Amino acid sequence: KNFLKIGAIALVITLISTGCRTSPILNVPNQAIVAPNDKVTTNDIYKAIARAGASLGWNMEKKSDGVILATLNLRNHQAVVIIKYTKEDYSIMYKSSKNLKFNAEKQTIHSNYNGWIQNLEKAINAQVNFL
Repeated sequence: KNFLKIGAIALVITLISTGCRTSPILNVPNQAIVAPNDKVTTNDIYKAIARAGASLGWNMEKKSDGVILATLNLRNHQAVVIIKYTKEDYSIMYKSSKNLKFNAEKQTIHSNYNGWIQNLEKAINAQVNFL
């Protein structure tokens, strides 16, 4: 009986810790933009990035030329990133979060955050290819 109790407790602990994994924060610095033609403007890049984010549920707010504040709200979680862009490249950088186990000292965050950033990067790349 004790063996079964210990096994059950170990299983519960494993399930709890697996559901709350953290990983190093994923930033996307200086991702090259490969536009299909030379006539692409910075405004075209902005529109492509805004479409990509909106398609994934991100709120895309243009703060200034070359800077977007992107916010994703899922259930009780929030991720906020700064996207800086030019005609040549873009960067996605962590700004803040809520309920994502962010650890400033270790620079770690809930693993789901990195998946959201990877999806955003892929969507931006796909939108830029349509310019």
